[in-house]
Amino acid sequence: MTRFARWTAVAAAALLVAGCGGGSSGDGTGDGKNGDAPPSATAPSGHGSPGLPASLTSQKLDWGRCEATSDAPAPGSGWQCATLAVPLDYAKPDGGTIDLALIRSKSTGGQDKRIGSLLFNFGGPGGSGVSTLPWYESTVDSLHDRYDLVSWDPRGVAASEGIRCRGDKALQASESVDSTPDDAAEEAAYFKDAADFGKGCAKAAGKLITHVSTTDTARDMDLMRQVLGDRRMHYFGISYGTELGGVYAHLFPGNVGRLVLDAVVDPSADSVGHAKNQTLGFQRALDDYLKSTGQDPERGSRKIADLLKRIDAAPLPTRSGRKLSQSLAVTGIALPLYSQTRWPNLTDALKKAEHGDGSALLALADDYNERDASGHYGTSAHAQRVISCLDDKQRPTPEETKRRLPEFERISPVFGDFMGWDTAGWCHDWPTAGQYDSPEVSAPGAPPVLIVGNTGDPATPYEGARRMADELGKGVGVELTWKGEGHGAYGKGSDCVDSTVDDYLLDGTPPKDGKACS
Repeated sequence: MTRFARWTAVAAAALLVAGCGGGSSGDGTGDGKNGDAPPSATAPSGHGSPGLPASLTSQKLDWGRCEATSDAPAPGSGWQCATLAVPLDYAKPDGGTIDLALIRSKSTGGQDKRIGSLLFNFGGPGGSGVSTLPWYESTVDSLHDRYDLVSWDPRGVAASEGIRCRGDKALQASESVDSTPDDAAEEAAYFKDAADFGKGCAKAAGKLITHVSTTDTARDMDLMRQVLGDRRMHYFGISYGTELGGVYAHLFPGNVGRLVLDAVVDPSADSVGHAKNQTLGFQRALDDYLKSTGQDPERGSRKIADLLKRIDAAPLPTRSGRKLSQSLAVTGIALPLYSQTRWPNLTDALKKAEHGDGSALLALADDYNERDASGHYGTSAHAQRVISCLDDKQRPTPEETKRRLPEFERISPVFGDFMGWDTAGWCHDWPTAGQYDSPEVSAPGAPPVLIVGNTGDPATPYEGARRMADELGKGVGVELTWKGEGHGAYGKGSDCVDSTVDDYLLDGTPPKDGKACS
């Protein structure tokens, strides 16, 4: 069972080509130029995380050569890694700590041009910034002259106390569980698998399972800002990273510097509303794909839905010997919709599936699920579930979900059933309670925050950008629209989008609210 919230088009590629690697050590502190200040246990009012001991706020990062990870080799020179100690529980700041893995590449333009650190979160929740940032560096090369590029693995993710809820053999076995159960036996198996996954997460995470919320991570960000030596938080958040950025702005409006939120999660939606949003977003993207191939979207969607029903009844064989289930097929269809450049892969995979070969769709699903050729799975989906189930308070029952299924199916004949059942299964019998129905992101007094929405975004539909801008507050949220395809807008080929974002980050000048790029 996998949700379609991760910024997978980047994350999957990053796992193939990026890691954390070499560079000389540094001290990680600012020199006070361009708005930066050295970290201090007694930061001025509005600029510090209250109640944290000096042992945390004044810690020195030991930047040095990074080691290769289990998922990626070390990148070339110029990259440095360190660990940051943060409180396990912010209600007990003098208690135990955990270590977060950080990565950076120092600004290339020298101290006289340097603005400060630019912190990146690539989405998820559950995505590894340590693995992704080196791969993403070429996309933000125009910013590297003025900023140290910095990212991290949030708590519970990868090298930062990463949580693995289930082993590889059990994960592969779970692929046979029907995610759109058709009878009482399949329904019982579906919810048993969900409950077993939660138990595995609780056992693997221990005390950490109640301390991996988005709010916890936002507080980690502010401690990171202080230790890095930045007076203000300059931040680039993508997909789930936009929700994290909004929560940060709410908690620390006086510390906000230049924030870009791209591929925006709707902060007004609860978990069911988010599932409906994604169902609509993926169906829109599928419609656009079908139009690009000369097909009528309604007839083309029905053809795919009929294919999925046949696969549900009789999973397709593949060259690997594994079977392509309906759930894997839906995942394989979803992945190429994250990027228009992968639409030809979808055409090929659907054609082969219609002829009885599920190999291409299975390969796409494996990319999404971070499964390599040896059968080893990544853990992004594990962290995603642990974090989101601690955030989300809503726990739809099976009965409530069944009543909602017709609405989901009306939104999308391809994705509706899958997304509808997911609302009940994702956090079923979860070992912790959720914290809120929807995140609080209002940030009165914060400077302008740039919100970037893409009209063709499948995973974070365009409407979320306007809602984020509105919820941040009047004079804070500034919306930029790209009339494009795929997940996210920056670095996707629009000079208008890229130059507008760059001008804001480099000069501090936001565009007029409502600017549109075609």
